[in-house]
Amino acid sequence: MRSARSKSTATWRNWAGNVAARPVRSVAPASPDELAAVLRKAAADGLTAKAVGSGHSFTSTAATGGVLIRPDGLTAIRSLDRAAGTVTVEAGVQLKHLNAALAAEGLSLTNMGDIMEQTVAGAISTGTHGTGRDSASIAAQITALELVTADGSVLTCSAAERPEVFAAARIGLGALGVISAVTFAVEPVFLLAAREEPMRFDRVMAEFDALATENEHFEFYWFPHTDNCNTKRNNRSQGPAAPLPAVRGWIDDELLSNGVFQAACALGKAAPGAIPGIARISSRALSARTYTDIPYKVFTSPRRVRFVEMEYAVPREAAVDAIRELKATVERSDFRISFPVEVRVAPADDITLSTASGRDSAYVAVHMYRGSRYQEYFTAVERIMTEREGRPHWGKMHTRDADYFRTVYPRFAEFTGLRDQLDPGRLFGNDYLRRVLGS
Repeated sequence: MRSARSKSTATWRNWAGNVAARPVRSVAPASPDELAAVLRKAAADGLTAKAVGSGHSFTSTAATGGVLIRPDGLTAIRSLDRAAGTVTVEAGVQLKHLNAALAAEGLSLTNMGDIMEQTVAGAISTGTHGTGRDSASIAAQITALELVTADGSVLTCSAAERPEVFAAARIGLGALGVISAVTFAVEPVFLLAAREEPMRFDRVMAEFDALATENEHFEFYWFPHTDNCNTKRNNRSQGPAAPLPAVRGWIDDELLSNGVFQAACALGKAAPGAIPGIARISSRALSARTYTDIPYKVFTSPRRVRFVEMEYAVPREAAVDAIRELKATVERSDFRISFPVEVRVAPADDITLSTASGRDSAYVAVHMYRGSRYQEYFTAVERIMTEREGRPHWGKMHTRDADYFRTVYPRFAEFTGLRDQLDPGRLFGNDYLRRVLGS
């Protein structure tokens, strides 16, 4: 067996630039056996080991001073089973490549988030999700996992095989082992009719339950310092396909949502007093539009403006109250917020540490331009959400610890008990996991 490809050590940074790590060595195993050998050697050398993806987490969940496992050696699509409706891919496959490969075969995931640069393993391990009335996170679409554990064992798990591992490892935070492959449920490709339109804040709040119930996928963005929102409703369509014209798509998604917005954020950072005025202009920049296309071209969008983010999942029935309090908090403060607040929904699922575990949820995400002062704003948001038993997104900024999580996750002890079995020596430990899971 050939050894995993090694790379000279250098500082690893995440996409936002707020997390850095300097490992002893960096390797890119190209098979489960190579990955197992990497883990056994790390343990023998007294080092920790962590797998990284594309770095889209805002927390240090993947940071290590030991062995950094890069994703670029595990990028194969292993199999596609049309009869079973499944695809098995290796952990380092990026979602953009998976989406394109599935579409070429006339297939699709049922739901997805809006960022395609993430690796499969990175996206599921931190609980990446989109918005959906009936369809849940990417992790909820998994039918089987291949996991390499601390002792070098290669475990396969599913609802029928090692179900206790399957329940936890679908959103495992990198604490139970290193994922080497994932099997997703897929379906024949379908069309989504997208309807995006501005709407006043009070109307969105009054109609929130109806909008979330009557549409397969509903989300909205509220622009702080204004009463303006942009709503998005995506529903399955019989067609015909009517994609956005190329020029309109470029103007909206590249020029306005990235290029002009980048300039507006930079101006706001230099002159915070200008932000409310900029927000009023930004909130009116995107006009209503409708189009119909295959799922990943509707669900996903380019994100080139770099930021830091906090997101909390609250019980869906608490969403409107939480969002109203957030708006009131911003209005009576001297915060200057250039990014819109994003709100999405998800049905309850059965994953141990999913933010939607056991309850229908609404997600409230707040952002700040990279390099801006975010602490006071995020602290205020966190207070609002934790008062409503909010669960922070595992890959986004928060200050919660294991004591808090024991109170909002009924199955928390189930996860930590499994961790004790699979990684008693804490090969996969780091400061972040010590804080959120305990010792």
